[in-house]
Amino acid sequence: MPGRISWEDILPLIVDATLETLYMVGLAALFTVLLGLPAGVVLFISRRAGVLPMPAVNAALGGIINVGRSLPFVVLLIALIPFTRWVVGTTLGSTAAVVPITIGAFPFFARIVENALDDVDRGRIEAVLSMGGTVWHIIGKALLPEALPAIVAGITLTIVMLIGFSSMAGVIGGGGLGDLAIRYGYQRFNNQIMAGTVIVLVLLVQLVQSLGEWAVRSLAYRR
Repeated sequence: MPGRISWEDILPLIVDATLETLYMVGLAALFTVLLGLPAGVVLFISRRAGVLPMPAVNAALGGIINVGRSLPFVVLLIALIPFTRWVVGTTLGSTAAVVPITIGAFPFFARIVENALDDVDRGRIEAVLSMGGTVWHIIGKALLPEALPAIVAGITLTIVMLIGFSSMAGVIGGGGLGDLAIRYGYQRFNNQIMAGTVIVLVLLVQLVQSLGEWAVRSLAYRR
């Protein structure tokens, strides 16, 4: 049958592609949290009624976040090709794909952080202020500890989204399961590889979701 190869040949391809996907998602998740967490905190504290009102900063950062969230990821992949080449020297491969994946995901995570902080009891903030606490004390002693379960749930949701983004990165040769599905499954009409990549992606999402839910329950139990 045309396009059909043995599972012995398919398995190494899927294993390599899975490792590339894990690399992309892991690195992108790290950078997404490093960018999105402080961005979400700044969005929250810089409101007009926030603990450190900075309307101009809030408006500018909010505008950037909204623009990032409004662009379809496939469009963002193509639009960021020159920037990706400038950052890593190439637009192909797993490392290059981390750049647009991170830029596409961190605005989403920043809003999750902002919403999580919004749910923190205002009394906690006022208690820190009454004891002479600074903005840094409010962030470190009240906001982040109280919002941690919600933030971890947001990280879980973001990682699931990153898995989807990493698959779409295959459109521009980003490597991973998405690239394998396009080059072998779609272009060569190989249903075995297409089915294999779908199964692995579903398993990855289920694993991430289960671990995330366990972490949230553990954090909520310790409070």
